[in-house]
Amino acid sequence: MSKFNFVDLFCGAGGLSCGLEMSGMTCVLGTDQDKAAIDTFQKNHPDAQTFEDDISKLTKAKLKKATGGKKIHLVCGGPPCQGMSTAGLGIPDDPRNFLFLEFVRVVQELKPDYVILENVTGMVGKKNKNILDAIMHRFSELGYVMSTKVLSAEHYGVPQRRRRTIVVGNKKGYEFKFPEPKFGEKKNLPAYVTVGKAFKTIRKKDENNDLKSAVIKNEIELKRIGLIPEGKGIRYHDDEKQYWPKKLWLDIDWSKVTENHRLREIQYHRLDRKTVSPTIMTGRYTYYHPTEDRHLTPREAATIMSFPNDFVFEGSVAQQWRQIGNAVAPLLGKALGKAIFDTNKKKKKAKTKQPRIVKSKAFDYEDDMLDENHAITDF
Repeated sequence: MSKFNFVDLFCGAGGLSCGLEMSGMTCVLGTDQDKAAIDTFQKNHPDAQTFEDDISKLTKAKLKKATGGKKIHLVCGGPPCQGMSTAGLGIPDDPRNFLFLEFVRVVQELKPDYVILENVTGMVGKKNKNILDAIMHRFSELGYVMSTKVLSAEHYGVPQRRRRTIVVGNKKGYEFKFPEPKFGEKKNLPAYVTVGKAFKTIRKKDENNDLKSAVIKNEIELKRIGLIPEGKGIRYHDDEKQYWPKKLWLDIDWSKVTENHRLREIQYHRLDRKTVSPTIMTGRYTYYHPTEDRHLTPREAATIMSFPNDFVFEGSVAQQWRQIGNAVAPLLGKALGKAIFDTNKKKKKAKTKQPRIVKSKAFDYEDDMLDENHAITDF
């Protein structure tokens, strides 16, 4: 099989690239402004070129030199998405959203057969209708058949409940079929990969697995987590009453806590070995080890993201966590890569060239976000 080359924009540590290479693709170039992330990317993709700078400075000449004049079959990436996050204010006109225009510019110059954009689930929310509509139609104008769907990583062997919006376009006019779940609760599917099963693959000598980096130094924090059972945490006042003596309670006036007097995120949350992890964030303070009174190591977090144990993260512990939390789960990337190869093999022509949003149980879509130019397909 001839090489299927791709360029990863806003690549971060290279989770998406890692997964696409698992599927049989070849990474030619990764770009990002974050030095530690690029150091990690280069360490794990030694044959790929890197560009560490503002993407607007990646001129046509620099792009041609970095790709060596090779045919690029795919341009992928996840432009910064804070402006679309459901966890924040989600302001649609956040200037970071317009980095999509730089993505489009690179696509126009490289003319790949495929494009993949990944983003937070807020991208398909009603308040971001104009952004998603513009993205889909901009690529349609360039000749790409576009499809969007929210995928959840645990369906592809990732021991983590992590939902992402995936936008895929192809210039061949083919019908792209998103990868079917490989794991799940249905009788014909294997059970989800659990945190416990994933942790059994980690060796003490693995890189980024220094237990000293996971020590809890605060005495009160250590006492609090020591009383939390596996899989539990603090979200309601009743949780405090159940697990802690009054002297360890949080300094919270629960009568003033919104959202039904519960915290937005669970505090002092121990992971459960018998199930998948919640979404790994960019800081080590979100979750605690299932049975030991400590934080997770970067390696444990990376394993929950489905990074191979020989994937090495560069930079400080904080930088490693940021890279891991911002990454695309590699096994999700692998599933997308295989779906593209399947599309090329089947060569089935798309029934319509209009952008379509594929509905799935992974997310509750706003039906009225679509205009008459969008086709909608139920999963």
